[in-house]
Amino acid sequence: MADLHDLTALEQARAIRTGETSSTDLVEHYGQRIAKHDADIGGFVTLTLETAREQAAAADRAVAGKQALPPLHGVPIAIKDLNMTEGVPTKLGSRAFDDFVPPFSDYVVEKLRAAGTISLGKTNTPEFGLPCYSETDVAPPARTPWDLSKSAGGSSGGAAAATAAGLVPWAQGSDGGGSVRIPASVCGLFGIKVSRGRISRGPLQGDVTGLSWDGPLARTVRDAAAMLDAMAGPMPGDPHWAAPPAQSFLSYADAPPPRLRVARTREPVVAGTEVHPHVVEAYDAASELLAALGHEVVDIAPPYDAGQLIPSFEVVWSVTAAGVPVAPEREELLLPLTRWLRERGRSMSATDFTGAMSTMQAATRMGIAATAEYDVLLTPTVARPPVPIGYFRETGDPVEEFERMKRFTPWTAVFNMTGQPAVNVPLHWSPDGLPIGVMLVGRPADEATLISLSAQLEEARPWRHRHPAMW
Repeated sequence: MADLHDLTALEQARAIRTGETSSTDLVEHYGQRIAKHDADIGGFVTLTLETAREQAAAADRAVAGKQALPPLHGVPIAIKDLNMTEGVPTKLGSRAFDDFVPPFSDYVVEKLRAAGTISLGKTNTPEFGLPCYSETDVAPPARTPWDLSKSAGGSSGGAAAATAAGLVPWAQGSDGGGSVRIPASVCGLFGIKVSRGRISRGPLQGDVTGLSWDGPLARTVRDAAAMLDAMAGPMPGDPHWAAPPAQSFLSYADAPPPRLRVARTREPVVAGTEVHPHVVEAYDAASELLAALGHEVVDIAPPYDAGQLIPSFEVVWSVTAAGVPVAPEREELLLPLTRWLRERGRSMSATDFTGAMSTMQAATRMGIAATAEYDVLLTPTVARPPVPIGYFRETGDPVEEFERMKRFTPWTAVFNMTGQPAVNVPLHWSPDGLPIGVMLVGRPADEATLISLSAQLEEARPWRHRHPAMW
């Protein structure tokens, strides 16, 4: 057998069932890798290895006793540190919450546990998940394992870094403006931003804006689809429900798509953005591959009105930042960008917020209608290869920091606003060995087509064999 971390998550699940390995072996193997590499990677904020060992031993007893097993029985995973996990410190990337231990778990955490996964700990995330990079006061920076001088992105930066470094086979993330797809791109992973209402945000997190949803980060399409099967589904009281697929998401990964109409555009939604030549190469190479596989690829004008969408998103994002409950005496512990966003959000009126939401919804409806004749939309994921640690905040000005974030990721947030599913596909590496993904966007509630098409792309141009040097 290959090294245990060479196996995909689904291969690990199969090996546990057949007795080729055990859940205990996997937990110990990943624990050793975390001890060896995580100081450099910055993937984890909190480890729960003792609990994981207890759960792995119970999982192995269930196999030995020939009990009925859940689909992902005994496979290690990691949970983003924005998600509540009962009895486990959950810092939200902030010193203001450095002693917070929730008395309950998010539904998605419970669902992943019910599917059989075993969490090794909580992964690094920026303060409240607001920036597109993961550098905080509560943990070392999350770094892409392809170049430890570069950022792993955010806000699911630790989840992506740990997965790409082989510290876990896959990880749960969340995406409110690109927070699964951005780190997936700079870490060379497949990541899914799900449709609005696909995965419950309960019991605590509100869906008022409909922007942020949990989603998988994985090394293969099949692994991500299997994790999505475990995570998906509404819970009683959820305000958004996505129509369920006709069959499992994993089954779509095993079914080639029909000939699809793919619209493509690389014009940034954010004014002043420069698209790096390596990003253009990745975009063009993906277009050529899609055409070679028999799909129709059509250039289109940007279907979304940036003049309406970007200002509206900024209002909603600022109000969301202001809505995080922080004790007044702890406000001074927040980072400058967070304080600036919260002050901006507090300056907004209810009319400002509802007006921004209405404008955003009207603009996205028009954009969805304009692309309705196409099955899939292709854009770059980010505007440039991974950037150095400290790049976004090197000026010390949170206004410039926010502008740099917008110019780095000028496409992803649009599809949080529309509620459409979107994926990062790791098809390209730059000449200096840095991963550069492309984004595929599906029709509303149609993750199935994205998964089927992504699996076809993976088969045509495999990326599983690509590993950073520290692998």
